Amino acid sequence: MKLAQRGLFAPPFHAMSIGARAREIEAQGHSVSKLSLGEPSFGAPPAVREALAHAARQDLPYTPAAGLPQLRQAIARFYRERHRVDVSPERILVTSGASAGLLLATALTTEPGDDVVIADPCYPCNRELVASFGGRIVMAHTFAETRYQLDVDAMETAWTPYTNAVMMATPSNPTGTSIPFDELARLCAAARAQGAWRIVDEIYLGLSDPDAQGRPARTVLATDPDAIVVSSFSKYFGMTGWRLGWLVLPEELVEPAQNLAVNYFLCASTPAQIAALEAFTPASLALCEEHRAELVDRRRLTLGRLRSLGLEVPVEPDGAFYIYFDVSATGLSSWDFCMRALEEAHVALTPGRDFGVRTAESHVRLSYAASSAEITEGLDRLGGFLEHLA
Repeated sequence: MKLAQRGLFAPPFHAMSIGARAREIEAQGHSVSKLSLGEPSFGAPPAVREALAHAARQDLPYTPAAGLPQLRQAIARFYRERHRVDVSPERILVTSGASAGLLLATALTTEPGDDVVIADPCYPCNRELVASFGGRIVMAHTFAETRYQLDVDAMETAWTPYTNAVMMATPSNPTGTSIPFDELARLCAAARAQGAWRIVDEIYLGLSDPDAQGRPARTVLATDPDAIVVSSFSKYFGMTGWRLGWLVLPEELVEPAQNLAVNYFLCASTPAQIAALEAFTPASLALCEEHRAELVDRRRLTLGRLRSLGLEVPVEPDGAFYIYFDVSATGLSSWDFCMRALEEAHVALTPGRDFGVRTAESHVRLSYAASSAEITEGLDRLGGFLEHLA
C-alpha cells in the first residue's frame, strides 16, 4: 500500500524524541534534568484548574467551530486592556493549541508553488506545515548581530518571485529573542507592499520583557492590523497539555478559516475552553505576571552558569524561556553534545538541527522553563560532563 510522501520524509522533532529518551532513562531509576522542552513548571492558574473540575461535571457539547463566544470576547478584551489594540471577537478563532492555529494559517495561505520566507533558525514544525500544503520554505539567513531574527535586508535577500507569505516569531523559539518593534513594522510593511501574507507567531509575547517604562511588549496588530497572529494558552498561562490557542485573522479570512476549522477539528476542547475563561481574571493574570518575573530570574541564573562553564551565549534572550548557546568550543557537534549530555550526565537539551541550517551543528537550545532547582542540578551535571570532556 502506498504511503504519502509527506509521511515518508517528515523529519522527527528531536526535542520530543529527546524527551522520550529522558523518560526511558528515568524509568531505569535515574533522575534526568529536563531542560529540553518548553513546558513551564508553574502549570495553569488555580482558578483555571478549578473551572475544569467544575466543567467535567457538566454536559460538554461541541462549541462553535470558532470557539465559545464568551472566550473570544475575553481574548478581545485582553488585547484591548493589555496591548491597547481593538480586535473584534469575530476575528478571533479558538484552536486546539497554537499548533492547530499554525496549521490553519498555513492552509489558508499556502498552495503548491508558493514560497514562504522564514528565519533560520526557526520553530521546525512550521517548515513541515508549509511542505504539507505543497509550498516551499525559503530560509533567510540571520546572525547574532540581528539577534537571530528576521530584518528587512534578510527578508528581501530571501525573497523570490513566488513568495506568498512571511512567517515571523517574536519572541522566537529557539532563541528567545524578539524583533524590535520598529523593524517588525518595516518587515510587515515591506511584505504587505509585495502582496504577501504576514503570519506572526506571538505564542511567547506574554513572556517578553516589558519596555523601559514597564509596559508589556507590543503586538504586531498595533502596526499591522491585518497580520495573521498565532497565539496560545500554553506558555504565558502555563497550559501546555490543555491544547488551546487562538488565531487573530483579517476579516477576509474569518469565514474560510471557520470552514476549514470545522472540517479539520470540529472545535477545540469544550472543557478547556470553559476553564480558559478563568485565565483572564485579575488574580490569574497577576499570578502569570509573577511567573513571568520568576522566569527572568531563572534566565539570569542560567546565563551566569553557562558562562561560568565556558559556553558561549552569542545573544541574550529578552523573552520566552530559551537560551541558544554555542558548543563549538567543546569540539563536539550539537547533536553529539546533546546525546552525550543525556546519556552520560542525564541532562536533556535540544540540538540545533531541529531549528535550521546555519546553526544546526554548532548551537544547542536550553529551556529554563524548569524549576530553579532542576536548572541548578542540570547545570551542575553539565559542568561535570564538560570537565570529563576536558
